[in-house]
Amino acid sequence: MKNILSLFVLVLLFSACDDLFEPAIENNRGLEAMYNEPTYAQGILANAYILLPYSGTPNSDVATDDAVSNDNSNTYLAMATGSWTANSNPLSQWQGRRNAIQYLNLFLANVDQVVWSKDEVIRTMYNDRLKGEAYGLRAVQMYYLLLAHGGWTQDGRLLGVPILTEPETASSDFNLPRNTFQECVDQIIADANQAIELLPLDYGDIADAEIPNKYKTLGVSNAGDYNRVNGNHMRGRITGRIVEAVRAQVALLSASPAYSAGTDVSWEDAANFAATVLDRINGVSGLAANGGIWYEKNQVENLASGANHAEIIWRGDIGQSITLETDNFPPSLYGRGRVNPTQNLVDAFPTVNGYPITDPASGYDPANPYANRDPRLGKYIVVNESQQGPSSSTIVIGTYNLDDNNQNNDNDVINRESGLSTRTGYYLRKLMRSDCNPDPQYNTEQKHYTARIRYTELFLAYAEAANEAWGPTGNGGHAYSAYDVIKAIRQRAGIGLDNDDAYLESVKGDQDAMRQLIRNERRLELCFENQRFWDLRRWKVANLNETARGMQIDKPSGSLIYSSINVEIRDYKDYMYHGPIPYGEIQKWSNLEQNVGW
Repeated sequence: MKNILSLFVLVLLFSACDDLFEPAIENNRGLEAMYNEPTYAQGILANAYILLPYSGTPNSDVATDDAVSNDNSNTYLAMATGSWTANSNPLSQWQGRRNAIQYLNLFLANVDQVVWSKDEVIRTMYNDRLKGEAYGLRAVQMYYLLLAHGGWTQDGRLLGVPILTEPETASSDFNLPRNTFQECVDQIIADANQAIELLPLDYGDIADAEIPNKYKTLGVSNAGDYNRVNGNHMRGRITGRIVEAVRAQVALLSASPAYSAGTDVSWEDAANFAATVLDRINGVSGLAANGGIWYEKNQVENLASGANHAEIIWRGDIGQSITLETDNFPPSLYGRGRVNPTQNLVDAFPTVNGYPITDPASGYDPANPYANRDPRLGKYIVVNESQQGPSSSTIVIGTYNLDDNNQNNDNDVINRESGLSTRTGYYLRKLMRSDCNPDPQYNTEQKHYTARIRYTELFLAYAEAANEAWGPTGNGGHAYSAYDVIKAIRQRAGIGLDNDDAYLESVKGDQDAMRQLIRNERRLELCFENQRFWDLRRWKVANLNETARGMQIDKPSGSLIYSSINVEIRDYKDYMYHGPIPYGEIQKWSNLEQNVGW
């Protein structure tokens, strides 16, 4: 990815310096300049990478039942509490995705005329790869546009967005109607298939014997020529494997309850697309042992340039930072404690024997609520009297924490008005590195990256779709079932190891019960990765409007007393299972229909 950004900078330099050599009428360059300047051409493509929609911070999670924000100016907090409108929408993807698609359409309209190399065979390889990237990136950008803005109209039609496959110019007709959701899905799948055909499965240096047949027939016999185009130095760009994963994401969305009545994508389709990705790592046997903690020090430090952790399908660049920790460490560790996990989420973690805490067989003790729990709870959430930070400091969140001054006090009740302490009695641990130190005296940064697509997400997508298509233990001809996937994920987490996961065994014959378990496992495994909001909407479940709860912990006479408290009442309307078209766009274009309710 650094190569892409460097190319973009070069394009800016070329553009800015053009008039040093020959005065220009305007300080702009025509697109025809790209034909003999591959760097300029790749700079156009680079814009679509720069505009990718992925975020490494938990943004939308604070608008769900998983978390709240202690920042009163947070736009997602406003959205979740009644201020979500068509002209105030922090989830809008309209402008960013459409801008990216315009760059991609410009690139695709001109790419065949670019002289990538004077050698015709190498030129063909470059052209294949770069066109494949553009088609794959257009599928990604279109998917996020559809995710945010697809919805039902007043007359009962499921619409997507206007499909644009040609670059817009000053003479274009901008007053376009929305295409149907199905047409948008078809376009994304078509782009994905085209990208998969053109792209290598992965980038990497190969030997002469490994040259793909399609290039051998063109006369490529030297692996050095192939590696020049698709070698290790290209890692980080979109690949065939990544596009296969995006295709599976689109199919899962389309088959889900909120969309299924308007598409012909089946649960079986969604399962098969996910299986295409998973079969490449030998199914459940390929589940990464440390996949749930891919962000921790030992998982990040030794990654080679452009290489992926076994859990990761696609990631962003690795960079040195401390932003996540500064924003989310408790105030006693010089953090702002911004993302506060809810009691709702904490209650979703089973006990270590695998039973939900509402089941008597779980052994859950309300007087000692964090004992014998799913190990993921401690890995993802800072609970009262657990440790955090470079010195493994004990974080006391209860009201009996009276030792620190107000600015650096972790407890909820005393420090609530400061805008620093937790509102729920919990702090975020997932995604962060404990060896970072926000203390201004040290300000220690460490390596981080954004996991754009994880294998665990695809495993859970398969489990969800396979359960709906073939039941908990059916496999549709694949080597694994929804049951097999969930068993492997829970075993990795350390669940049910002493009782052969008796709870899972008790529900494997019940499709409805398995559905709830799969959804809960998805909630736990993908928490704080900006998945929950979209999952609740595509499932059309009531959790979207569930009051966010917390835990107040008192110590009146030596024993801890745990009291559940209501923290934030959510105010979503029924029509908000589908997001709006931006109000300004509806005002400008008469052919653009709004989703119902907005």
